[in-house]
Amino acid sequence: QRHLLPQTWTNSINQANKMALRAWARETGISLVQINGQRRYGGPPPGWVGDPPPAGTEVFIGKLPQDVYENVLIPLFQSVGKLYEFRLMMTFSGLNRGFAYAKYSNRRGAKEAIATFNNFKMREGCAIVVCKSTEKCELSVDGLAASVSRRELEAVLRRVTEGVLSVTLCASPCQKRAQLAVLKYSSHQAAAMAKKTLMEGNMRLGGVEMKVEWLNPDLKQKLQEKPSSCEEKPSSSRVQGGRCPGVPKQAPLSPVLRNALDRLNALCRRQYLGTPLFLTKCVQANPNGWLRFWCRVVIPGCPVPFSGFTWVRQDGPDRSGHEEAKVAAALQVLRMLGESSHGVGAFPKSRSVP
Repeated sequence: QRHLLPQTWTNSINQANKMALRAWARETGISLVQINGQRRYGGPPPGWVGDPPPAGTEVFIGKLPQDVYENVLIPLFQSVGKLYEFRLMMTFSGLNRGFAYAKYSNRRGAKEAIATFNNFKMREGCAIVVCKSTEKCELSVDGLAASVSRRELEAVLRRVTEGVLSVTLCASPCQKRAQLAVLKYSSHQAAAMAKKTLMEGNMRLGGVEMKVEWLNPDLKQKLQEKPSSCEEKPSSSRVQGGRCPGVPKQAPLSPVLRNALDRLNALCRRQYLGTPLFLTKCVQANPNGWLRFWCRVVIPGCPVPFSGFTWVRQDGPDRSGHEEAKVAAALQVLRMLGESSHGVGAFPKSRSVP
């Protein structure tokens, strides 16, 4: 049986429509830029003069056929008003994720788009949804270790996300001896990109799992009613772990593997480098059980993040491979920082790829 390489496989999906998109872009001269899972036109478009459009000019487009692209969507939505920006969410295979955002030059264009295209049939049996974008700008990050300070968290976030306006730390409503952070971003797009980065990166700070969500209005109100709970906590104790409803608990790492993460945390504390932040993303899964991960370790006191790829083997149904990838990354960072690997413990089911 012949197996296609991942790049060959993804290029073969929806090939006719991809070719039509490329031909349209050449003919119109329109530039599309893809960054972190979304493809963008404009923001600002060619010839735009002045400030960006005000709030209330963006619409959400849902239930899109996954094989449709900007060569169909931009002319369609441009027909009711001048577009300032169009963002189509994409998958690794090159299909769209079924939704997009269109920002118009004024509120009238957004209202016309909703009136014209909500329940519009893109094709037989496929009616799309078009409504006003909520333009949320705040995220909640629950499960932070009690030792994490606001300044430390903000420094790390500014390295891995853009547009951070403020960071507030509060006592976690779900986990004992843990903290919840409220992150405010400069725009909905910046917040959405940060959410995607933090969620897909399986973010952990100090080896503790965190839950990243849009800030719930009810939670926001409760926090505003209890401002005393939203204070910066002193860096003293470490989180012991608690449970929040709906968050599955992963099987614990063995003491040998946990030792690598503990040693890296201890080294960073001794050298006053701050708490390391781990971002891991599975980019390839082989039938034999090996998973290829992209890993990044951001240490506040180091000017450049540590990045690379590693292969790990999935150990049972309770493991996703992210924990093993973090251990492999921690071992590599320890070596690069000149820390002896003696006593760290070998990682028997991983292999690094340069």
